[in-house]
Order: sequence, then structure tokens, then C-alpha cells
Amino acid sequence: MASAKPAALVIGAGIAGIQAALDLADAGFPVYLVEREPSVGGRMSQLDKTFPTLDCSSCILTPKMVDVGQHPNIELMTYSEVVAVEGEVGSFHVTIKKKPRYVEEDLCKGCGVCAEACRMHGRVIDTFNQGLGKRAAIYVPFPQAVPLVYTIDPNACIYLTRGVCGKTFKCKDACPADAINFDQKERFVEVDVGAIVVATGFDLIDPRTKPEFGYGVYPNVLTGLEFERLSSASGPTAGKILLNGKEPKDVVFIHCVGSRDPHTGVPYCSRICCMYTAKHAHLVRDKLPDARITVFYIDMRAFGKGYEEFYDRVKHERVIYRRGEPSEVFKRGDKLVVRADDTLLRRTVEVEADLVVLATAVVPRVDTEAVAELLGLERTPDGFFKEVHPKHRPVESTQPGVFLAGCCQGPKDIPDTVAQGKAAAAAA
Repeated sequence: MASAKPAALVIGAGIAGIQAALDLADAGFPVYLVEREPSVGGRMSQLDKTFPTLDCSSCILTPKMVDVGQHPNIELMTYSEVVAVEGEVGSFHVTIKKKPRYVEEDLCKGCGVCAEACRMHGRVIDTFNQGLGKRAAIYVPFPQAVPLVYTIDPNACIYLTRGVCGKTFKCKDACPADAINFDQKERFVEVDVGAIVVATGFDLIDPRTKPEFGYGVYPNVLTGLEFERLSSASGPTAGKILLNGKEPKDVVFIHCVGSRDPHTGVPYCSRICCMYTAKHAHLVRDKLPDARITVFYIDMRAFGKGYEEFYDRVKHERVIYRRGEPSEVFKRGDKLVVRADDTLLRRTVEVEADLVVLATAVVPRVDTEAVAELLGLERTPDGFFKEVHPKHRPVESTQPGVFLAGCCQGPKDIPDTVAQGKAAAAAA
């Protein structure tokens, strides 16, 4: 990747980081794109459809993922982390740790024979599917992963945790390319770059911070992202909305779980919950035409292009919107019951449900403080990275030469995330 132009570093390969890396690379600059997970794609790769157009998420994202994997100006470093940054704008010296996959990237064909042979096949919690399915200790996160290279989970592999895996390595014996290498060690790579784009994304609040909703107590109380995997064709149920093998007849969605709530430390609006819940309600109606669907909301915030029209469309699909904040979810017989104060009717209502879906708050990633210390970034009171000015310098961090893209700077939807990725690339 030799070039006379200064290189750029992009940290995080979700849709924001991917877009920033592609724009920088298309402009002729060498780019190091670093992603801590085994594949690029970020949160968007876990989505089924995108609002308000209901486009397939993979159909939008996958071509961009392939582009960053093949672009001559991009050096893709997945399963890697930035561990040290020195210098200043125009001359940053960066140390990157490449974690061992225990699979040789240049040999792996992505055939999956090793995963089928693994002694832990079907026994390891699948984090990509939000714990709704199981996988092997050797895996790819999802079928469209880039790079399509298997990775051995060091916390799940019997050999790596116990030092022995039977009389022979079943995965290694099954691999036709002889790609599995348990002797791999972590490596450190040093690069020099002129600018850094931070696109580390976001987390979702733990719904257990709102124990009144029964998450973790009742198995049919799910988060929005869990529901997303349940309704996805690539998910554990192949897109069928099933709980214990049965289709739910009564579905209740609850807005603002953790958001706009000073008691959870999240006083702000997460911006995406109103619309992705409307999308989820539409998906239930599409897949379960006879289901009874109720959405509890505080205020509807359909602020984006085409959002209000989509919200109106969903309301006309026999989806009941009730204005009121639920106070608890409890069990009555075989059903869950959602109790809430309906602020329009001015009375307490109880709605039975087979499935309750919680629209959980967008919060800073758990490693945000570590990244801030690494790069010398300031944070806003809500914990996200601070920009120089929210109006006329929204993608510049307070550290010269370091730029912000996507939800690491604050909650936003996909169009705004892509726009900020492009803006960060232009500013860098």
C-alpha cells in the first residue's frame, strides 16, 4: 500500500467507519481500517430491514463490506485493537494489536467444515444472534462476514481453556486447507498516519436496569435487537417469529426503556427507538397477520425524511398506539400482562402479551473511557465523545487530527451515521 500521500487510521468498521474508509481510499489516501471483531459490519449487520424504506440491511451493507475488503488503498485489520497512539496531527504513530485467530487467514476457505466437526458445535452462545442461538467454538459471526475467515473463540475452545481436546483436534483434522494453527500468538503492528477517524459505535443499555419489565425473568421479554435477530432470515429461526416453537398472538412494544430517564443515567432521547419499533410492529403484522399489536409510547419522534409517513402507514396496519409509560410487566397464568397509565384515556390499562419487546436506550460503549484516554478525547456529560462545536464543527474532536463518525459522538440513525462518516473523511 505504498503511497506518497499521508495515511489515515479508521477505528471501528461499522457503517460509519466503512463509509469513512471508502471515501478516504477513493480519494487516493492509504487507509488502515481497524476492527476489534472478526468481521466488519458492526450493528447494522445484525439488522433485518431498515426504516423507513424497509430495504434489506444486508443488501445495503454487504457490497460496502466487500469493497473495503478488496480496495487497494485499504489495509483491513479485523480482530485487532489500537493499543497506543503517540504524536500529533499529521504525524501519529500508532500501535495495533492483532489478536490470534488460530486460523491462517490466507489459507482459510470459509467452508465451515471445521465448525461442523468442533466438539463444541451447537454448545456455545452465539453473541451475534444475541444469545438466541448456539454455535461452535470455531466460527464466523454471520454468513456474509468480511473477511470470510473462521476464528477460534479462546473462551470457548476446549484446547485453549483446558490444554487438551480429546485425543485429536477434530477441527484441525477436518480442515481441508490445513489452516488451523494453535501456535499463533498476538502480534503488534506499528503504522504512521496523518489523521484518525474514530467510529467505535455504541452499546445498548442493559434492560435489567429497569427490573419492572421482567427482562431476564420472563423469556418472552426481549430487547429490540433480540427481536431483530428473531425476525431476520439469517437469524436462529430463519425469520420466523417463534417463542418455544409457537407464534405469539399478542405482541406489546415498549418505548424509551432506559431513555429519557435520569434514574438510569440516560436523560437523553436515543433517537432511533420510535422508528425501529414502528418497523418491528410492521414486521409482526407482515409475518403474523392475525396478531394483536400494541405500542406504548411517551412521545412519537418521527423526525427524519419519510419517517412520519412510515409511522402513519404502520398505524393503519391495525397497530394500536397507546400514549403512556408502562409501570410493570408481570405474569398472569400463561400470559404476560403489561400495566400502564394511559395518559390520553386518563386511566390504568392492562394489556396481555405473549411477547414483550423493549426499545432499549443507546449508550456509549463500555470501552469509551479507555478510547478517550488513548486518544486524549473529551466526553460530553452523557458519556459520548465531544465535538469541537455541535453546529459548525460536528465531526472534529477536541484533539486536533482526530475526527468523529457515527454513534460514538451521539445516538443517530443510519442516514445520519453515513453522512457523518462521509463528513469525517472529508474533514480528515
